[in-house]
Amino acid sequence: MKRKSLIILTLGIMGLMIACTGNNSSNNPLLKEYDTPFGVPPFDKIKPEHFEPAIAEAIKQQMDEIDAIVTSTEAPTFENTIYALDNSGELLENIVLTLENLNSANTSDSLQEVLKKVSPMLAKHRDDISMNPKLFERVKAVYETIGQKEYTPEQKLLIEKTYKSFVRGGANLDAEKQAKLREINQELSMLALKFSENLLAENNDYYIVIDDEKDLAGLPESVKAMGAEEAKAKGMEGKWVYTIYKPSMLPFLTYSQNHELREKLYYGYYMRGNNNNEHDNKEVIKKIVDLRQQKAELLGYPTHAHFVLDENMAKVPENVYDLLNKIWEPAIKRAKEERNEMQKLADAEGANIKIGPADWWYYAEKVRKAKFDLDEEMLRPYLSLDAVRSGVFKLTEKLYGLKYEKRNDLPVYHPDCEVYEVKESDDKHLGILYLDFFPRESKTVGAWCTTYRSQRVRPDGTFVTPVVSIVCNFSKPTGDKPALLSYDEAETFFHEFGHALHALFSKVKYAGLRDVPRDFVELPSQIMEHWAGHKEYLKEYARHYQTGEPMPDELINKIEASGHFNQGFATTEYLAASILDMDYHTLTAEKAKLDDILAFEKASMDKLGLIPEILPRYRSTYFAHIFSDVLGYSSGYYSYIWAEVLDADAFEAFVESGDILNKEVASKFRTCVLEKGGSKEAMELYTDFRGKEPSIEPLLKNRGLN
Repeated sequence: MKRKSLIILTLGIMGLMIACTGNNSSNNPLLKEYDTPFGVPPFDKIKPEHFEPAIAEAIKQQMDEIDAIVTSTEAPTFENTIYALDNSGELLENIVLTLENLNSANTSDSLQEVLKKVSPMLAKHRDDISMNPKLFERVKAVYETIGQKEYTPEQKLLIEKTYKSFVRGGANLDAEKQAKLREINQELSMLALKFSENLLAENNDYYIVIDDEKDLAGLPESVKAMGAEEAKAKGMEGKWVYTIYKPSMLPFLTYSQNHELREKLYYGYYMRGNNNNEHDNKEVIKKIVDLRQQKAELLGYPTHAHFVLDENMAKVPENVYDLLNKIWEPAIKRAKEERNEMQKLADAEGANIKIGPADWWYYAEKVRKAKFDLDEEMLRPYLSLDAVRSGVFKLTEKLYGLKYEKRNDLPVYHPDCEVYEVKESDDKHLGILYLDFFPRESKTVGAWCTTYRSQRVRPDGTFVTPVVSIVCNFSKPTGDKPALLSYDEAETFFHEFGHALHALFSKVKYAGLRDVPRDFVELPSQIMEHWAGHKEYLKEYARHYQTGEPMPDELINKIEASGHFNQGFATTEYLAASILDMDYHTLTAEKAKLDDILAFEKASMDKLGLIPEILPRYRSTYFAHIFSDVLGYSSGYYSYIWAEVLDADAFEAFVESGDILNKEVASKFRTCVLEKGGSKEAMELYTDFRGKEPSIEPLLKNRGLN
């Protein structure tokens, strides 16, 4: 996972009036104008008990705004209906963003309890707005003037999106069906929360303890030190502990010579949510799949996938399957070749094992070492967190002229956080950026970018700058060494920074046009990955943490030579998860009432022809992308590869210019894509930049699958 979107749409919030209890609003920091620099959240003052009364008050305030629209005696117009609705709920949006972001990055039992209380409130409020008949009547009246009145392209698009959001929210349903939809939305909001809570508990509950140094055979000193520090943190000094958080798990799987321990650790990872305990997610998934299908049918769609994709570039499931299947055939062919090569090596070593999922990283690393004389530990000294951060900053300075000033005077939600003011080349303030790098038990796994405050233009013309946050789970410092990242972690930082740029550069007049389709949203992030591994730019930022020397040409050449290595595995595990997502959400009617989640998953993968040595990147019971509404990728996990068609083609614009740091091309990408949000159709945004629609060939070339 490389991204998490926590954007709350104006139409997606609210309607229940609740008395503020437990906190006087005058003492609630969430209900005051923040007296912090740049108006960032006052994290040092916010407590879990502030959220429920603040949300209740913010709901009331937005309902007052809605009532003003509904009770207006003036004829419905763009300004007094669509624009007024678009500007409602700013306070509520910011409070909910803060709550959900904190719950993901630094949760507690108290925050989780708050979410259980407010999730039904917010679900009801969403429905109260989208099913408000008088409000819909006014929205519809304005919608019907399209073609009769002159609107700007953005106004016309906002009218169309607003009208469609009401229809998709149930505005056209009769009273009985609206009541049913409300029940479904309430239950889905709680199920998504339950899924996430279960997964967080499972992530923290499982680890392996090693007390015999012989069982550390093969592990580099840095990985041993990591295990020793984790054991010390858990009160087991003198032992070694490895968790199922990837910065701990993947180095162990890559280097441990102990096949049984590799299997034991990986077992804990792939059994998350599937242990028949209080954190089991199988029944939760059954209910989510069934309820989503019921909701889709109520709203007139054949399946949940049809409902979701209607808003995306793909439009229908057939287009998604078509792309995934085109890539699947060369990917699985390459994966089988990779497996056979690893099995041959294991046999030659006398390992006397059949390669399994837990062995893939270990033998892949051995093959890479044999073929390219390259292993992960050779790269880490050149990829310190400081070097990679500096490299990302310098890249955006070269492309866009950005400047970064570290701010120690801003409140943070955890001591690990760093805060930067981001400025234009002329020192004009652009936004605030929080960086939160290391794993902890209070943090969700993975990496994502989100906002605590999204860009907006208020009716008086005030431009509100964004407050953006990148949250990761990178390798921590060990002993006297700084945080030394894996190549994948470095690439992930570049990726998430692309999302941050998208949020920082946004210049959209209407809040309802800030968001882009799910299968377009990864373009700004994935294009950044091209610089992370480009030979020319690696030389620029990858520097030894002790000597400051740049990564030598010999090592860079090895990275370039091995660029397509293990792409069969990487592509196949991703495609398998994408197809599993689609298979769940293209179920119709009775088929959505699943008896056995594991049997469904197996049948899906067997039909696909996934080899037993590879598991889907996310198995059902920990597939948070699609079963947690906060992540919002249901029927959309394919988006990464769909957007890769775009980003691979888009980077070619830099390559074709003869300069991968071409400021003119970067400026065009900024003005045509990064600043525009969803103010145009996604393909129109892309062709404005590139001058043509993309082709799949650059993607296949980049992955070595052509």
